Amino acid sequence: MVLVDRVRGGDVSAYDTLVRKYERQVFRIAQHITQNREDAEDVMQDAFLKAYEKLDQFQGNSKFYTWLVRIAVNESLMRLRKRRTGKMVSIDEEIETSEGSVSRDLADWAPDPEQNYNQTELGRILRKTIRGLPQGFRIVFVLRDVEGLSTEETAETLGLSIPAVKSRLLRARLQLRERLSRYFHRKTPASARPGESRTDK
Repeated sequence: MVLVDRVRGGDVSAYDTLVRKYERQVFRIAQHITQNREDAEDVMQDAFLKAYEKLDQFQGNSKFYTWLVRIAVNESLMRLRKRRTGKMVSIDEEIETSEGSVSRDLADWAPDPEQNYNQTELGRILRKTIRGLPQGFRIVFVLRDVEGLSTEETAETLGLSIPAVKSRLLRARLQLRERLSRYFHRKTPASARPGESRTDK
């Protein structure tokens, strides 16, 4: 809030500090939603510009970052609407999934999701798998589990109820678990799979 107050007081360099502090996170969120690097860069620039122009509307009831993320999400969805001519995009769109056969005892992600997320090979597989999630689930998952927003902040950012965020997050994790399990099962040689090893005579 100190930096925000300095910007309101006319200190432009303080806003540069805010940009440097949050630009990587905003870019990642935009890229997850738009699925396009150039669009994500444009969204990031537009989001920071709009946040600067509308800073007087920031009431301080939430964190500045949460407010900024909300702007970035909206800008990303607007970018998708322009790209998909005539097709509206809604994060509330329901997607049917086959969840019943998947165990619900999911372990929490590691305390530092960004560190895990950036591990070279695992990060590449995870990013590819996240891209395959339905958009509504993907946005909730990225904000909550990748960027580390709380459930309350995610709900506030997306204009959803807390139960809706929890439901979508669970469904996203279930789908990721299923897809990652299938991926690693395919990558594991048959001879190395449990119960499939040959017994020497």
